[in-house]
Amino acid sequence: MSYQNPILQGFHADPSICRVGDLYYLVNSSFEYFPGIPIYRSRDLVNWEQVGNAVSWNNAISLEGVKESGGIWAPTIRFSEGMFFVTAAIENYGNFIVHAKDPCGTWSEPVWVDIGGIDPSLFFEQGKAYYCTTDRLGGEKDGICLGVIDPFTGKVLEPFRTIWHGTGGGWLESPHVYHIGDWYYILTAEGGTFLTHMVTIGRSRTIYGPYESYQKNPILTNSRDTSWEVLCTGHGDIMQDCFGRWWMVHLSTRLARRTMSHLGRETFLTPFTWKEEWPEFKEGKARLIEDIEMDCQQKNKTCMKDDFSDTVWKTWWQFIRNPDMSKYERGNNRLVLKPSLGSIDKNSSGTFTYVCMAQPGFECMAEVSMEFNPEQDTEEAGILLYHTHSFFYSFGLRNTEGNRMLFLRKHAEDFDDISYITIVEQRLVTMHIIADREKYIFCIEDNAGWREVARASTRFLSNEVIGRSFTGTMLGLYAVSEKVTEATAVFHEYQVREYES
Repeated sequence: MSYQNPILQGFHADPSICRVGDLYYLVNSSFEYFPGIPIYRSRDLVNWEQVGNAVSWNNAISLEGVKESGGIWAPTIRFSEGMFFVTAAIENYGNFIVHAKDPCGTWSEPVWVDIGGIDPSLFFEQGKAYYCTTDRLGGEKDGICLGVIDPFTGKVLEPFRTIWHGTGGGWLESPHVYHIGDWYYILTAEGGTFLTHMVTIGRSRTIYGPYESYQKNPILTNSRDTSWEVLCTGHGDIMQDCFGRWWMVHLSTRLARRTMSHLGRETFLTPFTWKEEWPEFKEGKARLIEDIEMDCQQKNKTCMKDDFSDTVWKTWWQFIRNPDMSKYERGNNRLVLKPSLGSIDKNSSGTFTYVCMAQPGFECMAEVSMEFNPEQDTEEAGILLYHTHSFFYSFGLRNTEGNRMLFLRKHAEDFDDISYITIVEQRLVTMHIIADREKYIFCIEDNAGWREVARASTRFLSNEVIGRSFTGTMLGLYAVSEKVTEATAVFHEYQVREYES
């Protein structure tokens, strides 16, 4: 029975994985979004459930002022002697570690490791915790360095030294050390995180090297794949499953239209075998369909639904940077949002009232009912498709010259347009957005039923148009005002589900 990639759709970059017994745990980068570092769990590697976050309300790290695509980068998850450890880098702050006995529960306060670089990793062996990053240690050449630390305090116990310089592909990142058989392996990514991204490997008889580079590097890349079904493959982590099979989780992207993708980098699963004690991937590339015998059936994505019946946020909800929770009230089957002061397009490093999730695939539908009576022309609330403060679509209610209006705003850098606007009389407005690879269709429900009111291209939310973007399109509910207001937006029963036209 084959399975389909990606195993985590939408913005799920920089995966890392570990196995504990017959369970698998996976983490991803969260960048400027909070809670940070989502924790996923699976019994079969193809069906995953988010069970928590390594950085959450109890151990919140300050994301104040981090740039878009900044924040928490490239986590690694490992298990040793009954304890889970997650380490990651945070832009402008450094490398940190958190730990927990139960990955679904509460994680510790972060401890910081006095070593530079990014994409840190942990490797446990014979009572030692080896720590690995991309720090150059003062040299001019890209390098991977390794030292010994106390994972509970972050204290350096044995000095760091450079163990490998990669293959020369540039932008050396995502280092992981493994001891498999008689060899130590160093797995890295090179080539940058776009079309020339790739996974490379070296091996040594001793942990500190010297490491020899595999003559068939890169071991996994789609840079030469002319089908263009899968692109940007890299940033991998390997693991052996319960049945002795070997797998790599890694990031890749899928095209939505022409050479563009608005979902961002997603998590793929690719099998491999060993040949002459080197990993070997079929055709050396990732693919959408893996024809391999699995002892389970890959399920369709379930509906993500919140009726706001209680005060507990579901694990998949996220906020931009550290949110002001006084702006959010949930319970009794309603979510009340208080508009934050400012406008979306002028908020490049702060937070605003927005609760969201990664758009979960190309074909999906979002639906919500809302009540909002704006008092001033500067107030608005509704559904927001957001990639950065310069690239977003907002669909909601606002006040225009004393009238309550339903509108669609398209904002792409220096282009800003209200492409649809009309007076609405009904108190409760039910809206939905239908998405496919090339467009979004914006609809409302009235006495005549559902009707389309506007469309927008996915082009202007794509990473390739935006430029330097490590995230993807987010989908959620927002409320903002450029003036102080007492108005509030009330939302009822939000859901996002797969949609086939």
